[in-house]
Amino acid sequence: MGSSVEEKGPCIGIRHLQSLLLFLAIAVNYIARLNVSVAVVAMTDAATTNLDFPEFDWSETERSYILSSFYWGYIITQFPAGFLVRRFGAKIILFIPTFATAVLSGITPYCVTWGGWQAFCVIRIIEGLFQGLIFPCIHEHLAKWSPPSERNRLGVFAYSGADFGSVMAMFSSGLIANSSMGWPGISYVSAGICGIWSLLWLILGSNNAPSSCLIGQEERDYVERSMKREDGFHAQKIPVPWKAIWTSAPFYALLIVRSAQGWANSTMQLQTPAYMHGVLEMDIKSNALYSALPFLAMWCMSYVYLVFADVAMSRQWMSLTTLRKSINTMSYWGPAAALIGIGFLDKSQTNLAIALMTINAGLNAGSGIGSILTIIDMSPNHSGMLMAIVNGIGNLFPLLTPLLVGVIVTETSSRSQWQIVFGMTAVVFFFGNLVYIIWGTTDKQPWDAVDFLQPLDSENILQQNGSKANEDNKHDETITKTDRTATTVT
Repeated sequence: MGSSVEEKGPCIGIRHLQSLLLFLAIAVNYIARLNVSVAVVAMTDAATTNLDFPEFDWSETERSYILSSFYWGYIITQFPAGFLVRRFGAKIILFIPTFATAVLSGITPYCVTWGGWQAFCVIRIIEGLFQGLIFPCIHEHLAKWSPPSERNRLGVFAYSGADFGSVMAMFSSGLIANSSMGWPGISYVSAGICGIWSLLWLILGSNNAPSSCLIGQEERDYVERSMKREDGFHAQKIPVPWKAIWTSAPFYALLIVRSAQGWANSTMQLQTPAYMHGVLEMDIKSNALYSALPFLAMWCMSYVYLVFADVAMSRQWMSLTTLRKSINTMSYWGPAAALIGIGFLDKSQTNLAIALMTINAGLNAGSGIGSILTIIDMSPNHSGMLMAIVNGIGNLFPLLTPLLVGVIVTETSSRSQWQIVFGMTAVVFFFGNLVYIIWGTTDKQPWDAVDFLQPLDSENILQQNGSKANEDNKHDETITKTDRTATTVT
């Protein structure tokens, strides 16, 4: 019985606490990141919220600058984040952006009142610079703490914080803007929850199992043994095999499929309130409530996908690669079809539009299991760096899509203009997943090996053989001399 527990590890342990902390980290940062889409509507249409606070006359182009400015900073720090988390660990690097977000959120109302949309953009750019550090940290931390058999469970739970954060950003922001706190309250609430999380993380977070003062010996051994780590593994500095990564077809497939997701996310998360307000003519309070429904569906469906994945793997219905590709196909191609349908609806079909958007988002929840965790499958030793590259390039699209929408949608009430936006997103979804189906894989890559960049074994063998040959020659010479001496004596 002891052996069984040892193989599986404690049912609930510090590895689950780390996953919970990651869930909350993503959630609070997403709330601070995404509530701007509702806040901008409230700030430019005070009649639908609280009249006691200033209203701003911003054009659609200026709004698009505000929505996209976060990503101007976000993509810059993705790549450096990979180096920083390898050098200093996730604990300090994840603390910095969340605490900075708390401070920036707290000063946002004052700065916007003073400097208008330009000041808002500057704050969002700085916030993006800090939050660009987050997801490489999340992936690095998951790779350190999640045994392969529990990777789906711990990883999906942690990443479901994005869906939960999106729900709370959309749901609570409209209510806050409509309350006595007005639109400034949206920023103050974000500041508070980010600050609380920062304190919890400093107390409970740990870079890895051996460094945790809360973990028991049994769980520590289970986590480390499950990933075949020797004592002192975490002190090693494993060099990054850049050439091998950039010449890897599975890596490019992963990069393309995650870029497609980045495009879709930015369209749905940032443009949904504008679409509902313009085409469906919904007021800010209803807009926020209904904008939250798709993300609530994502949050719930992520656990449905997780249960299916657990059952499929435990009963060996398919390989891990087939499982991830199947789920990813459902989560990309289903929403592609739904998006095309949404574009043909108007204010007389509000309920159907909301239903389709909810189905769209619910199906897309499978992308976590479908492709995000593939990064850790392919290379647990370089997962933070890979996530930095994939997320950095993938988030070029959220930088561009609000600007593109600002060009296409010159009148937010125009259904035909929104049809173009949703149709383009559907095409991106389709082709992104097609590439992943053809070239994607969950197999651990050869370049993930700790000794991949060390001299080839064949070279070592040749050197050893050469040394042995020299020793043999010397030995033969000694024997020959001895024989000659013996002959002379005779």
